Amino acid sequence: FRFKDSLAEDLRRADLVISHAGAGSCLETLEKGKPLAVVINEKLMNNHQLELAKRLHRGGHVLCCNCSTLVETLQSMDLSTLKPFPPGQPEKFALFLDKVVGFQ
Repeated sequence: FRFKDSLAEDLRRADLVISHAGAGSCLETLEKGKPLAVVINEKLMNNHQLELAKRLHRGGHVLCCNCSTLVETLQSMDLSTLKPFPPGQPEKFALFLDKVVGFQ
């Protein structure tokens, strides 16, 4: 689908998510504990998606491919090798921010 107000129900029901490597899409999927295959758009300039995908792949959290290797990736994937993505710790950021602005 081209646009949907929320993917929450689709993510909840998914056994595998195949997505571009946008930060929001990746983090929302990983926070739900779903296996994720990210497909890199190699035509983007200054490709921040590539950087994020590589980092998540190095950490063992996602499968990473491009359009031409997607089928091969899906055929050879072993989802048991993926590591859970650690939950965020917003309280640590809040403490850091408090220090920076002088609230502590």
